[in-house]
Formats: sequence, structure tokens, C-alpha cells
Amino acid sequence: MWTYFSEWLGFAVRWLHVVTAIAWVGSSFYFIALDLGLRKPRELPDGVGGEAWQVHGGGFYHLRKYMVAPPAMPEDLTWFKWESYSTWLSGFVLLVLIYYLGADLYLIDPEKADLPVWGASALGIGGLALGWLVYDRLCKSPLKKNDTALLAVLFVYVVAASFLFSEVFSGRGAMLHTGAMIATLMTANVFLIIIPNQTIVVADLKAGRTPEPRLGQEAKQRSLHNNYLTLPVIFLMLSNHYPLAFATEWNWAIAGLVLLIGAVIRHYFNTMHATGRQLWWCWAVAGLLFAAVITLSGAPGWRAEAKSGEGAEASRRWDGDPAVALAASPHFAEAEAIILSRCSMCHASEPLWPGLATAPKDIRLETGDDIIHYASLIERQAVRSHAMPPGNVTGLEPAERETLAAWIASGSGRYVADGGQP
Repeated sequence: MWTYFSEWLGFAVRWLHVVTAIAWVGSSFYFIALDLGLRKPRELPDGVGGEAWQVHGGGFYHLRKYMVAPPAMPEDLTWFKWESYSTWLSGFVLLVLIYYLGADLYLIDPEKADLPVWGASALGIGGLALGWLVYDRLCKSPLKKNDTALLAVLFVYVVAASFLFSEVFSGRGAMLHTGAMIATLMTANVFLIIIPNQTIVVADLKAGRTPEPRLGQEAKQRSLHNNYLTLPVIFLMLSNHYPLAFATEWNWAIAGLVLLIGAVIRHYFNTMHATGRQLWWCWAVAGLLFAAVITLSGAPGWRAEAKSGEGAEASRRWDGDPAVALAASPHFAEAEAIILSRCSMCHASEPLWPGLATAPKDIRLETGDDIIHYASLIERQAVRSHAMPPGNVTGLEPAERETLAAWIASGSGRYVADGGQP
């Protein structure tokens, strides 16, 4: 029963995480756009930095922003904080359920660091906490007076942290923890800086004191950081579903490039909201950076090169039905034996791996027909990347990956007559 309960618990928490994340991202994007789009007509009251007229839901809204605080405390005040807190808390629960309780399957890679489950979990949690401590110290250093310099240093720090994660965790675990570290910074900004500063301002208003402008300025800076970090966090959280993003030794560099992509995309929208100008070069830069991401995902060093077999049959070119060609390949029998011994304990109608109620993604590899049917996924997950088996828990050898590559290549018509690479 625990297996079924844990499966549904994970699904429910993930659902909650996605819903709250949508609410948080939506409010973050809205308020940054609102702030940048404020206009300053002459008749504004003292202390008002700008106003905006908006239309939505069949009506009009007239919004004004007080740069420090209004003259008196309003009776009804809406706080935007629970979206952030709920997103982080549900995300951390998911992290525990999947990556810490299932560390031997998703987090630990014995070829990098043969960690105990408790050790890998402690490293992950410690990395999240250390990330906030370093970030907060940087934001309170003299760098806080220069946003460009501060963000440049933060970029280097996050990439360095991602590299260190990739040295001790599986590729999936490294990318996820890079995203979790950034998400922790964002929620801590809300919990430890933005809301406390706003609470002090409210208390000052109630006591008849004039709030310090510094409190609002600090909160605005952290809010802007959160805005620029949102898109990279979403990419990193989705990356665990795409092995070409995480199952490569360059995953830390991909994380760095994604930080830059998110920054230039947000710069486009923020500039448009503030000035009305559309900086189309931002999309060209984002496209070039994404092309670099794709290139890195296939860079040397992250996959075993397929080697030609001996004899004429190894280099035979097949035409026609790919399924027939794969079945007729001279490497099929050996490839089938490898899949049945290394993969079928999980990818079965009744998985033998503890804790699995169903085959991952409902992919079953129990018969020769199954293996041929999923040949393209086998190539993507076990040949072109090392995503499977997770953490290589079943000990799939490099030579066996080469055999799988030779089978897929010789059976799909991509093996040239002189025994070249697929």
C-alpha cells in the first residue's frame, strides 16, 4: 500500500507545486510589468511615484504606487507572499520524496561519488542553505550599489555551484539542485527581506513614524532579482525530464547559458514595459545561446562512441521498415540480452525494483518487440546520454552501451559501409 500511497502523494504534491508556482510567477511578472509601466502625470499626490490604468474582466482599474508609504495605513491590505512560500514548501517536499528518499535511484551516481543516502541528502540540503548565505552576503556587500556587477558575480557563483553539484550528484540531481538552490534564494528573498521590510513600513505607519526609503529599495532590488531568475528556474526544474539537458558532463555549462537566456528574455519584456521599445536583438541573442545549449548537449565526452563490428554483417546498410531492420540486425540478440538484464527489472508489468508500482512512464521492455518499439528512446536514454539506468544502478557497462549503439545504427541504416560512426 505504501507504494501506491507514495506514488499518489508525489503526484498530489507535484500538482500543488505547479499550481502555486503558476500563481507566484504570474504575480511576479505582473508586478514588475506594473512597476515598469507606471506613468507620472503632473497632478499626482505627494509621495506617489506613478500610476497606471488597466482594463481586465470587463472593468477598469486605476492603480497608484507610493514610493515609500501612503500618508495613512489602509484598512484592507493584500500581502503577496503565500504563493512564494507554498511553491518552495511543496517543492522541498517533492525533493525529499523523490531525490532524498529515492537517492540511490535519482541522486547518487557511484561513478562520481559513492555516497550513502544520508550523505547525499545532507549535501543537497547544505548546498541550498549555503547558496542563500553566500547570495545574501553578496547582496549586502558594496556590490549592492551596482546591479550589473552584483548580477555578474552572482552568475559566476551559480555556475560554480552547478559545477560542484555535477561533480558529486547524478546529472539529473545536479540540474535539479541548481534549480532548487536558485528557488531557495528567491523564496528567502521574500521571507527574509521583502516581507520583513514591508512589515516594518506598516508598523512605522501605524506608529506615526516616517518609514525609511532604504527598506523599499532593498525589497525592490530583491524582487527584481527574482524576476530575472524565474525563467532559468523553470527550465532547470523541467530538465529532469530531458536527458539531453542533464545527462551530459556539460550540464553545468548548460545551466549557465540558461541563466543568460532568461536574463535577455526578461530584459526584452522589462524594457518594453518601461519604455515601449522592443529590443529585438534580445531574441537573436537568446536564440544563439540556445543553439550553444543544443551543441553542448552533444559535445564529446558525454557519450560512448559506437564502434563497428567485425565482418561484413556489422556494416550492412538496411533500407525499408526500421522495425524489420532492427530485428534483422546481427547485434539484436546481444542488445536484447543487455536490455533484459539491465533495464527490465523496472520497465516491466510488475517492476522488481522496490518502490515502483508501475514501469517508469509506463514503458515496458519485456519482449523483443517491446525493445524494438522503444529503440529510439533506448538510443536517447542509454546511448546518446547516460540517463538510464538512473545513477547506473544496474551497472550498464560502456561496452554494452557501444553494443546498443551498434545495434541501433546498423539496424536503422545509419551505419556506413566502411564501418563509420552512427
